[in-house]
Amino acid sequence: MIILGIETSCDDTGVAVYDGNAGLLSHVLYSQVEPALYGGVVPELASRDHLRKITPLIEECLKRAGISRNEIDGVAYTAGPGLIGALLVGAVYGRSLAWALEIPSLAVHHMEAHLLAPLLETHAPEFPFLALLVSGGHTMLVEVSGLGQYQILGETLDDAVGEAFDKTAKLLGLEYPGGPKLARLAEQGHHGKFKFPRPMVNRPGLDFSFSGLKTHTLTTWQRSDQSDQTRADIALEFQSAVVDTLRIKCHRAMEQTGLRRLVIAGGVGANLALRSALHHLVKDLEGELFFPRIEFCTDNGAMVAFCGYLHLAQGERDGSEFIVRPRWELTSSQSG
Repeated sequence: MIILGIETSCDDTGVAVYDGNAGLLSHVLYSQVEPALYGGVVPELASRDHLRKITPLIEECLKRAGISRNEIDGVAYTAGPGLIGALLVGAVYGRSLAWALEIPSLAVHHMEAHLLAPLLETHAPEFPFLALLVSGGHTMLVEVSGLGQYQILGETLDDAVGEAFDKTAKLLGLEYPGGPKLARLAEQGHHGKFKFPRPMVNRPGLDFSFSGLKTHTLTTWQRSDQSDQTRADIALEFQSAVVDTLRIKCHRAMEQTGLRRLVIAGGVGANLALRSALHHLVKDLEGELFFPRIEFCTDNGAMVAFCGYLHLAQGERDGSEFIVRPRWELTSSQSG
């Protein structure tokens, strides 16, 4: 079964072709330039850019895979969560293409696709496992028992990790997207000058909160000498506080569930400091750590094609009703 995957949930247009026998055949990604120009994603502009790019990207992806449209057996597209206009572009295109080719289509949950992305790798986890989903819009710990069998153990009560990184980077004067820039700036920082809290680690449970940490960063910056070195020191302490918080909650979740396979997924999963901290945690617990390659941490078509393949192979299909979901609970991600 050969599946075409389409990802248009935000500002990246991703397309991929996945073969159930041969694996990933091709994937292409177009990252829009407007967010950097305007300091963030402008939904209307993002939607228009998807419209301009989706057809040539699909043609390029099929060419790289060495197949024609008529060889596709199914189409998977991101139906949520995300920006409604952006989601509509991929959903309308995906369903229309499937209808024209008389093949099935399937709505894919964006976070489920992230969750399953590590299964694309040679070193892939087996079910069950614990997953830390960390992105610009989501932060959650999920117990994964099998395909479509997800239990959310904890999630953020306010800002997601990626959102907190971007907002903190902005207040430090870094351009959008600020998360990766803040991480690079932190490499120049020195520990010890400032003390940052680890939010909610002294409370029971597995929920997260990063809004207060963001406010603490702002206050620290405003009261400082605002030198380049101070900016780097604050970036380092902010990142360390986030990483420590995630590590502590992952440790708690592994002890609570007894699971020793830990998956990191989502855009923030590319953060090297986080990967290092969780590597040491899992090593101490004699467990295993899994994560997708860096290019599959951020939004991409490969994870959508793969997730769609897994569900389509089980006989799942779109119903007659056409729906995109800007908000969509992971635990209700099954199609139908």
